[in-house]
Amino acid sequence: MNSADGKRYIYEKSQLIEVICQLRYPPILTIEAKEPADFQDTVRAVFPRYVCQTEKSPGPQGGSVRNHTFLTEDGTYKLSMTKNFIALSTMRYTSWEDFAGMLDEPLAQFIRLYRPSYFERVGLRYLNGISRAKLDLGERRWNDLFQPQYLGPLDDDGLREEDVSRCSTEVEMKLDARSSLKLHAGPGIVNRAVRTANGVQTLRDPETRFIFDQDLFSAGNIKLPAVMETLETLHSHADRVFSEAITEVLHEALGPVEI
Repeated sequence: MNSADGKRYIYEKSQLIEVICQLRYPPILTIEAKEPADFQDTVRAVFPRYVCQTEKSPGPQGGSVRNHTFLTEDGTYKLSMTKNFIALSTMRYTSWEDFAGMLDEPLAQFIRLYRPSYFERVGLRYLNGISRAKLDLGERRWNDLFQPQYLGPLDDDGLREEDVSRCSTEVEMKLDARSSLKLHAGPGIVNRAVRTANGVQTLRDPETRFIFDQDLFSAGNIKLPAVMETLETLHSHADRVFSEAITEVLHEALGPVEI
């Protein structure tokens, strides 16, 4: 995390729920037509578990798409591939360097085997769910933790938070000539998908958290050599947006460790 003071930190009490990197490309029908055995051979040492699911395609035309999923042994990282995108996600994010390192080799092998001409969209999503209970901030109001521009009426000390059933900020904006941001910020309930012996179950967190959901992306004709530089830029923007959104109270509660 690049903080507003110009220093880099990692947070010992990070509130990240999930981090996702998705790269979209023009449809590659080979991925839909047959099992990606050659690709699996290149990633199996790190992602030994494999699942294939047929999912409904988004949009009015419907249809279905095969989603090939490769997981690390402990399930903390998930690599997904369809005819339209390749994505890496984790619910145990440690650092950008670790995350980018997990993406580097699978992406290189994907490019070698499937030879996409370019990427249509390169995206990076950081989903935070700030828990006052877990950070020992139970008596603090949200306006002690976030800057006014992300709070709306919740910035009013005279307003009882428990009386507000819904209040959120939705932002879509350009960050630079090639980078854009879609941001959702506001209190909400987190639902978690947990894998058990009986399958995947959805657990509802009883605590209201402050959701800070950044979807950063670059769209257009993105050449292959520019992908990692594009991701580095998106990550830098994500750090800046988050560090400028939080107060010093929240920064300290997150347990910053300078690196």
